[in-house]
Amino acid sequence: MQIECAFFGPFRETVGRKTVQWETDATTAGELLAELEAEYGLSVVDDGAVRDGLTVTHNGKYLAHRDGLDTELVDGDVIRFTNAVYGG
Repeated sequence: MQIECAFFGPFRETVGRKTVQWETDATTAGELLAELEAEYGLSVVDDGAVRDGLTVTHNGKYLAHRDGLDTELVDGDVIRFTNAVYGG
């Protein structure tokens, strides 16, 4: 299946592109993130969850508000990576 991966901030600098159409056999977000970490040297997952200070969305919703790394993927999904934004 093909997943669109969009990268913002330092992720874009590391990957070298804003978006990548990623061909994968991954069935969960965790499997996909592991593939992307290996391919691009990203550091997204720590201790079984998305690292603190990072935001990963699945079709516009925070991965943490879905099933986390166990979120199931289907062809055409969009995963976005950015640093979390804090402020007041």
